[in-house]
Amino acid sequence: MISAQKSMAALTSFSSSVLYLFLFLNYATNGRIVPSVRAPPGFPSYPSSINFLTANHSRRYLRRASATHDEEAAAKAAANNADSGAPTIFNKIIAKEIPSTIVYEDDNVLAFKDINPQAPVHVLVIPKFRDGLTQLGKAEQRHGEILGQLLYAARIVAEKEGILDGFRVVINNGPSACQSVYHLHLHVLGGRQMKRPPG
Repeated sequence: MISAQKSMAALTSFSSSVLYLFLFLNYATNGRIVPSVRAPPGFPSYPSSINFLTANHSRRYLRRASATHDEEAAAKAAANNADSGAPTIFNKIIAKEIPSTIVYEDDNVLAFKDINPQAPVHVLVIPKFRDGLTQLGKAEQRHGEILGQLLYAARIVAEKEGILDGFRVVINNGPSACQSVYHLHLHVLGGRQMKRPPG
């Protein structure tokens, strides 16, 4: 009796593995999960174990993976022109050639809403004069004053946007951090609970 139970348990485990493999292969070839998959008679089915494999969940995951890949590719392409000195989209925003929703501006700093927000509040803070600051990794001692001004502007933005009690400041540096514009900029994010880890 014990060996029969062990055999049944081993077969059940094997059949579950086969079911998962079938679902995976079916999704890989058809792009969808067949909802009518049933375990063979005599074997338990585990619908709660495969609930996460719905078509909508898989499509969302694939879109997110695709967007991540696109973001990485764009960052690598942008890095190729990082030190060319060519104007960036931010230069056009500073010159008011491209419209933006400005949150804060002074003689040295411009802050405007991100067109692809990652939080209810997502504002970019940039120096008006790049002066070699394509990324934080290129900062020199002479940039100390503008770096301080950028952080203080981030605080002003947080206050204006009503998130002074909780916000995050992010600086992406280089292609591995998915920096897409080589004009130093800070992301001020808030308006929702931020999670850990931040990356």
